[in-house]
Amino acid sequence: MRRKEKEILDKDVLREIIYSSRVCRLGLSDGIYPYIVPLCFGYQDNTLYFHSAQEGKKIELLKKNPNICFEFDQNSSVVRAEKPCSWGMKYQSIIGYGKAEFVETRKEKQQALNIIMRQYSSNQHEFPDSVIDKTTVFKIKIIGMTGKQAED
Repeated sequence: MRRKEKEILDKDVLREIIYSSRVCRLGLSDGIYPYIVPLCFGYQDNTLYFHSAQEGKKIELLKKNPNICFEFDQNSSVVRAEKPCSWGMKYQSIIGYGKAEFVETRKEKQQALNIIMRQYSSNQHEFPDSVIDKTTVFKIKIIGMTGKQAED
């Protein structure tokens, strides 16, 4: 990281940024152009969880290349100044990398879907088998991530 004074090293702060985020952006690649998609997610034990329809560009790309980049950002606001080149931003962000794996069994999907729901609700949920069978679930073990924040 070029600006070391902005780096977030505290793992608890990184986890708090993830837990307080509402959207995770995934960066995928088919070798030609990058593809970025904002998604609902869940987080537990250094793993991100996602759900999807069974087909579509995101699933096609994950099957071709499971290596991903992810991004979270929050607490952003513009810091105005008298001169335009003196403006700045306040923010916290995380960029990380991992490898996607598809979750296959109903039991694992049920657990993953509840991890996702915990990101947005404190309730436990039951998902009918018919819904689980039509839902693709994948997880990303985080290989590495860096956090950055600016307060000016």
